[in-house]
Amino acid sequence: MTATPFWIAGKPVTSGETAVVHHPFDGGVAGAHHVPSTSDVEQAVRAAADAAEETAALPAHVRAGALDHVSRTLESRAGELANLITAESGKPLKWARGEVARGVSTFRWAAEEARRFSGELQRLDTDPGGTGRMALVRRVPRGPVLGITPFNFPLNLVAHKVAPALAVGAPIVLKPAPATPLTALALGEVLAETDLPAGSWSVLPTGNDVAAALVADPRLPVVSFTGSGPVGWGIRESVPRKHVALELGGNAAVLVCPDWTDLDFAAQRIATFSMYQGGQSCIAVQRVYAHAALFDELVDRITAHVAELSTGDPRAETTNVGPLINVAAAERVERWVGAAVEAGATLRHGGTREGSTVAPTVLTDVPESAQAMAEEVFGPVVCVNRVDSVTDGFARVNASRYGLQAGVFTRDLNTAFDASAKLAVGGVVIGDVPSFRADQMPYGGVKDSGIGREGPAAAMEDFTEPRLTILTGLSL
Repeated sequence: MTATPFWIAGKPVTSGETAVVHHPFDGGVAGAHHVPSTSDVEQAVRAAADAAEETAALPAHVRAGALDHVSRTLESRAGELANLITAESGKPLKWARGEVARGVSTFRWAAEEARRFSGELQRLDTDPGGTGRMALVRRVPRGPVLGITPFNFPLNLVAHKVAPALAVGAPIVLKPAPATPLTALALGEVLAETDLPAGSWSVLPTGNDVAAALVADPRLPVVSFTGSGPVGWGIRESVPRKHVALELGGNAAVLVCPDWTDLDFAAQRIATFSMYQGGQSCIAVQRVYAHAALFDELVDRITAHVAELSTGDPRAETTNVGPLINVAAAERVERWVGAAVEAGATLRHGGTREGSTVAPTVLTDVPESAQAMAEEVFGPVVCVNRVDSVTDGFARVNASRYGLQAGVFTRDLNTAFDASAKLAVGGVVIGDVPSFRADQMPYGGVKDSGIGREGPAAAMEDFTEPRLTILTGLSL
């Protein structure tokens, strides 16, 4: 098997060490890649630092043109990339295709934002001492970015690091997840076709043991991390003088209010988006709070829809729910389901495991302290509990230490605005599940779900800092 090279300063590089990536479903070989050495990592970081000034000075049309090229090329290679995502992550092909489409959108949005990233003018003659003065507030890159991405979205979470960094003219050193590096390396092939400066980007498929040294390196003043909470907060604590953006976990909640009448729609959306990606999405539905008046019917409908979801080989067009990333992850989810049942929860469907695949699982009356309820399960499990009022539902949603997104099924305008004001989350979706993300919106959470926001425009703000120029002696 030919091993895929990695990328240093826009050039393909091989090494004396290779690693094999295995398919999570059956353990087959998905591909192999060369592994960067310590000197390779040093070369990539040095190149990023050396290229910082040139990359920041790129005209907007050059940055936008490169990002447009990536967007168009991803679209033209969509089938190939979807198959690669499925091979290395085990994501069902239908969801892999959706991820490629989002990657196309992310790079397109970044190109558009690069063209309009212009700063602002402020008149200063609001007081006598400012007569004849105007301020130009522009944003400039903080410096090279270290992007660290997880396994569950091998293309689009990579895009959310790479695209905004290049849009503002910041070099980026990307460290993809060891379990799913092949898609990021394929993205490198596309980036290499652009006219971006050497050193403006590198892709390093290293082990996680290399991450600490990269995080600590002063030549990478910005760290953008998506992944687990303990790792993310550890990064922030280790480099308090760096600018750190964290997109961490969640245990996304849904509240179904008593005024909601289309229970089948709510049940179908909850069933689909609690189980999609095998539940391996930080905004997959995990907790459902249903008003007591509609609880029994809603649970029956959710369970019926979940029972219709097929598991199996993610390469099959008919598969809805594929494997988890490895057997260890599936065993952990199986333990958490068992512990919830032992603590008093009722198992309505699923709860079994075969290899790395966990059957779509519905639990009801789950103790709030159970791990399947209180922690991020990151598996195909949904917990449904009853509440006596909307106020009680808001309190139960907020009781979590996470706060990424929440969904509220209501038609009542006052309830919708109350949810927006009172729910301690980064985003509230009214009339649907929380598993919605448009790539132009500022996406992120509060509490243990992280700091900072993603989406091209929001991340471009994060990767830059304001620089003030005061113009004097003007006729305003």
